[in-house]
Amino acid sequence: MTSISRIVAAGLTVAVVTGAAFAASHLDPIVAAGITARQSHMKLYQHNIAVLGAMAQGNIDYDADAAAAAAGNLAALSTLNQSTYWPLGSDSASVEGTRALPAIWENGDDVMAKAAALAEAAAALNAVAGSGLAEMQAALGPVGQACGACHQTYRKRDDG
Repeated sequence: MTSISRIVAAGLTVAVVTGAAFAASHLDPIVAAGITARQSHMKLYQHNIAVLGAMAQGNIDYDADAAAAAAGNLAALSTLNQSTYWPLGSDSASVEGTRALPAIWENGDDVMAKAAALAEAAAALNAVAGSGLAEMQAALGPVGQACGACHQTYRKRDDG
């Protein structure tokens, strides 16, 4: 890497970090922390589902140990108390950069039911993921359905 490339890279890094810090500084710290925590949590879901999905679709070889680990992670994640991830004022109508619709805070019982459905599906997947590809594939569908049920109702679409 040339000296000019290093300077440009360093400048871009400083600009991105400074810009992110400036944007975050205008949010209530509790709101900012809640958004960061829930987005990170969702990325962990996404990562583990991607591993299992790639096996289920035949894009990578089925690996019982890897499947069991990913399913165990999903089961554990689905049981964590996420209440501090969702402070008032952290919805998509109040803050840029989040897709959580305000309806989440208006329909707590439904959100909790959907979270319970995910935990149940993740536990069932965890029980069989390391037992074989067919068992894992059958149990993965309900996890996707549980995720989709919540996202369809409570997550802002990319197009709007």
